[in-house]
Amino acid sequence: MMVRGLVVLLACMNLAVALWWALHEVPRVAPPPPLDQGVGALVLLGEAEPATPDGVVELAGLPAPMPEQPVCLSLGPFTTPAQLRAAVNALTPRVARIQFRELPATELRGYRVFLPAAGSREQALATARQLAARGVRDYYVVTAGEQENTVSLGLFRELGNAEKRRDDLQAQGFQAQLEPRTEQASQWWIDLVAGPGLDWAAAIGGAGGIEAREAACE
Repeated sequence: MMVRGLVVLLACMNLAVALWWALHEVPRVAPPPPLDQGVGALVLLGEAEPATPDGVVELAGLPAPMPEQPVCLSLGPFTTPAQLRAAVNALTPRVARIQFRELPATELRGYRVFLPAAGSREQALATARQLAARGVRDYYVVTAGEQENTVSLGLFRELGNAEKRRDDLQAQGFQAQLEPRTEQASQWWIDLVAGPGLDWAAAIGGAGGIEAREAACE
């Protein structure tokens, strides 16, 4: 009898739950009021465009329509990805087409003054002793690598300082030489199609070493 009573009780409870789900109403949420004209909708970060590696979300505008008399230009060189990204975002709403390309480049890092390589390390050390005897400081003998047995006389950022160091040592009878210090780097150029009135320099906030070259429209 107890088992039968429990079965009846459970059946009644299930029936009550089913009736509640069938008859209850889901609360209605009122729609948000319409936005004023010119006010953009709120966008969650998760719904925005993917972020760049440095965490900055890029929201470049839409390109302009193709002009009747298009002008094709190449702008550059841009030396950092951040500089390139800022220029692309600034120019995109003002041009009909835009793209960029990366090119290898040689970057000047300063100037090196040195004495040419001696025939042996002993000869290079003998030259170093002559420098010391003349009161010359700030030098060292290179003992390995492509510049082995040369005597370095300083690294300079400014060409004028490097030339002065070279001339002073040549005046003392040493065969001092000067050469630029370079390293491989990358640079970027922007290729765009726009109307004849585009002020690209103002759009990117000033030229700053950027030049414009006319290009063939394809």
